[in-house]
Amino acid sequence: MNIPLNSVKELRKSTSASIADCRKALEESKGDMAKAAEWLRKHGLEMAAKKEGRHTKEGRVESYVHTGSKVGTLLEVGCETDFVARNEDFCRFAKDLAMQITACNPRYIKKEDVPEDIIKNEKDKEQFYKEHCLLEQPFIKDSSINIKDYLGSIVSKVGENIVVRKFIRYKIGE
Repeated sequence: MNIPLNSVKELRKSTSASIADCRKALEESKGDMAKAAEWLRKHGLEMAAKKEGRHTKEGRVESYVHTGSKVGTLLEVGCETDFVARNEDFCRFAKDLAMQITACNPRYIKKEDVPEDIIKNEKDKEQFYKEHCLLEQPFIKDSSINIKDYLGSIVSKVGENIVVRKFIRYKIGE
């Protein structure tokens, strides 16, 4: 199938995926932009899963202090190389996560971090995870994806494993 260049450019602009991945996604979805974006999201998660075991000895510490200086976050995000740690997309991802944590106040990074004695008392476990686990929360800048999807898209774009290691949220009076 012959994919028009402006379709590839439009998909690249909206997803930040590589040109080759955008072209492949459009070919797989027969030119449907929505299906291509979904294909890229799934592809990103698959790539993230493949890279999950790789060691992340580099990264960055990111901070965000909300207007008024009453609430803020410190966050550590790991990656494999210092080159990626300085990459603009990786830096934006870290800043977005710090902002997400400040806004949504998750208690855990992922589902597996929730202690069994806390989750066993919950009636709606999935809702609990969405509210209290960072990777399960809807992204505040684009509620159509969650943080795990956003992470997968960054992993596929930079080609390295990325790990949210830890965070702490501060609020005046807490």
